[in-house]
Amino acid sequence: MAMTLSGIVFGVGFFIITQAQTSGFERFFIRTILGVNGAMRIQDKLQDTMRSMDAAGPNGGSGFQVKVTDGKKYISGVPYPQEISNAAKKFNEVLGVSEVVQGSARIFGNFREMDCKPYGIRLEDHVGVSDLSNQIVLGELKDFRQKRFGVLLGRPLAKKLGVSVEDPITLQASGATMPFRVSAIYETGIEQIDRARIFIHLPAARSLFKRPYGASFIQINLTDPYRAKDISPHMTEVLQHHVASWQERERSWLEVFKVLKISAGVTVSIIIFISGLGMFSTLAITVMEKTKDIAILRSIGYTQSDISQIFLLQGLTVLVVGVIAGWIFAASVTLGVTKIPIRIRGIFSTDSFVVEWSIWHYIVSGLIAGVVVLLASWFPARRAAKVEPADIIRGTGG
Repeated sequence: MAMTLSGIVFGVGFFIITQAQTSGFERFFIRTILGVNGAMRIQDKLQDTMRSMDAAGPNGGSGFQVKVTDGKKYISGVPYPQEISNAAKKFNEVLGVSEVVQGSARIFGNFREMDCKPYGIRLEDHVGVSDLSNQIVLGELKDFRQKRFGVLLGRPLAKKLGVSVEDPITLQASGATMPFRVSAIYETGIEQIDRARIFIHLPAARSLFKRPYGASFIQINLTDPYRAKDISPHMTEVLQHHVASWQERERSWLEVFKVLKISAGVTVSIIIFISGLGMFSTLAITVMEKTKDIAILRSIGYTQSDISQIFLLQGLTVLVVGVIAGWIFAASVTLGVTKIPIRIRGIFSTDSFVVEWSIWHYIVSGLIAGVVVLLASWFPARRAAKVEPADIIRGTGG
């Protein structure tokens, strides 16, 4: 029984610990993505296919056109960003919008050159749909605001170019070459973005890419980012532009986290299951060894229900003690894990383990342990309740 109790404690504890870590990293990843690419993006204008049909009449057929939504075509970009932005702001859930013009360019600095992806933005709009203001690691954002040809570089890109704040760089795209000066250096923690994306002012981007009007996309921030998946279809219909939610953009990574949580939960639950088997064996052996004692209890007035409750009470005691001890163990270890230093750079940036404190992890672990332990106790208890004193006296029972 002591081994069974230990198994429940560790099973419940490790279930909570693994779920706290996987959920914590998932939430941190989501916060990072929302802080970089926003909750939704308006991109690609929809163009419905028009088909001709004939309708018979007194004087013959008459031609007319019907819009067919099944054959939608996409026109890259947002041709009229100001009108679409104003329309998007009318949605109650929208907190902010930012018009973005992006493209590919070559960046030159300190006698080195690399490929990059300039993002033309209006700074005040963009800080409302991202965490850019909190991602500056060198320099100050106000310098970028004040300089018409200022530029924000990702830390990995700046390191490869060998440039720092106030250093000059040159951008070349669409046959145009423009000089800029580094205003600040940022870091999102997403390596793919930090080594390629740079920010310049929207008018400068239009000159660089020779795009006097239109936008590549419009980035949106919501009061509740988790509702983006529900809002995007309605917004697509109203604005007649494809609206991509962050859940749609990051589907592959979200599936990875989902699989990790399920896999960890199933694996650790096996410990609880094995503990339940141990309890079943222990109680089953106890029933066989205590058959005569059970018969005596029956003979002095104990009912079948009373006998069953005795064995169920043993299982319930082990369950309550094991779950509470497992919760305490999990909380202590989870707190200790957050103190362990670890450097992660790739899909997000963190220097320690990230955990999520959720009451549901504790509730689910208790429910799993409860189901396993009570089932393991019920079968031996049911067998014990069927013991008849007369059979034991005649030697035919037990």
